[in-house]
Amino acid sequence: MSLKNLVIVILLLNLSACAWFSQEEDENKGIMTEKDFYEKIQESLNSNNWSVAISNLQLLESQFPFGKYAEQGQLELIFAHYKSGDFESSIAAADRFVRLHPQHKNVDYAFYVKGLSQISQSEGFLDNYMPTDSSMRDIGDARLAFNTLTELIKGYPDSPYALDARQRLINIRNRLARAEIHVANYYFTRGAHMAAANRGRYVVENFQQTPAVPDGLAVMIQAYKLLGLDDLTENPLQVLRENYPEHPSINEDGTFNYKQSLSDSKGILDRLSFGLIKRESPPKFDSRETFDRPTIEGAREKKNGKTETSSLLNRITFGVFN
Repeated sequence: MSLKNLVIVILLLNLSACAWFSQEEDENKGIMTEKDFYEKIQESLNSNNWSVAISNLQLLESQFPFGKYAEQGQLELIFAHYKSGDFESSIAAADRFVRLHPQHKNVDYAFYVKGLSQISQSEGFLDNYMPTDSSMRDIGDARLAFNTLTELIKGYPDSPYALDARQRLINIRNRLARAEIHVANYYFTRGAHMAAANRGRYVVENFQQTPAVPDGLAVMIQAYKLLGLDDLTENPLQVLRENYPEHPSINEDGTFNYKQSLSDSKGILDRLSFGLIKRESPPKFDSRETFDRPTIEGAREKKNGKTETSSLLNRITFGVFN
């Protein structure tokens, strides 16, 4: 080999070595290992920096789709979406995890957080600031949450989340039952008495052990009476009288006060005519102050001046306006 060719070979080897060391340096500086990446994500989760955690969890899966932390990262993405208030994305991420990993040891967690997201979707923004009646709103998401948590309990009865899921199911059942009573009351205003009776019977048959059952019985009694079906009032009246004698519609002698359920508030015609024209209000049943424990306790605290719920204005102004 000539001296000229030897020099060329030596130069090429030097350039190649420099390029390799430069590439290694760039890799050490710019590319993190999967473990390093995951630990950085944990820092974001622990500091409640949900948006950064979500972005990095999505990036983790794209860069290491079959890595050691891929499945755990998918679970934490469900949680991060939920904590960020993006309930739709949390539900979608949970459905995806269940579809991809139906036999995963922590699939019950996906069901649980999905249920929590559906419950949160069914609640209003003002629920955290003032007392509201959630049973008056659309209950579609509440029904979905009920189905999700029921699936969790049936499929994973020994899950650490099963106990809390059962407690939440009780609250959801109470809400669904009360929503049926609201619909029955609405049917009374439209004169649809048979439809009201059917709603009352549905509560009695499908939501036993809920505080709405006595109102369901009262709805049936009142509706059948208005329909002229007096013989059909006997059985629900007997059940109501024997099991819920303190219901507002039951008289001291055990008879049903068909006029008690009529509202005492004056209608617009009554007010405009100074009482000359009166229109009887339709029946309306709501005995939560008698049978619903949260309502009873809330009324007691309000009466004793112990209600601690901050108003929206109070929270926005950090307590400057009480």
